[in-house]
Amino acid sequence: MVIRSSRLVYALTLLAVLVGCGRTPLPPPPEPDIMNRPAYVIGPSDVLAVRVWKNQELSLEQVPVRPDGKISVPLVNDVQAAGLTTLQLKDVLTKALAEYVTNPEVTVVVIQMNSRRVFVLGEVTHPGPIPLVEDLRVLDAISAAGGFTTFANKRSIKVIRRQADGTGVEYRFNYSSYISGGDPLSNLMLQNGDTIVVPD
Repeated sequence: MVIRSSRLVYALTLLAVLVGCGRTPLPPPPEPDIMNRPAYVIGPSDVLAVRVWKNQELSLEQVPVRPDGKISVPLVNDVQAAGLTTLQLKDVLTKALAEYVTNPEVTVVVIQMNSRRVFVLGEVTHPGPIPLVEDLRVLDAISAAGGFTTFANKRSIKVIRRQADGTGVEYRFNYSSYISGGDPLSNLMLQNGDTIVVPD
């Protein structure tokens, strides 16, 4: 009971910080256009492969992005990676290596996407962060968190999404209604940083 209560307190505190009290829930956002997705942006904890054609000494198969957002590359030392796409980082490395190698051909690949996460809090079996390594919807994330506890209020699930200006918006997901065929759009596609709160 103490564990359950402290978990709910944490969830409610985070909810208050993100959206404030009394914020009116919004209708589900439009479904993302899978044909026009923005390029993946590298973040801390991601693992990259940096390959320089015909130059094995400069190629790296597993390069972790440090908490400061940088990676270490032979000859050019520390390079900012977080906040860039793989093509942007490729251009940065190509220009930097051109001082030492004639016409370097660089390829950058993200081999582990560890920086993208969503958070599931409240009445789930294993609350905490869930890696967002593939498309996840609300039910997918709840399932990954071990599913509902016996105390879960399945009708008042909240999805908190942080906006670019730092404010938060709130969406609602009624599991009971969704399972019975209602609110089909409420099982929305999650974005990096989304927080799902399952109250009791």
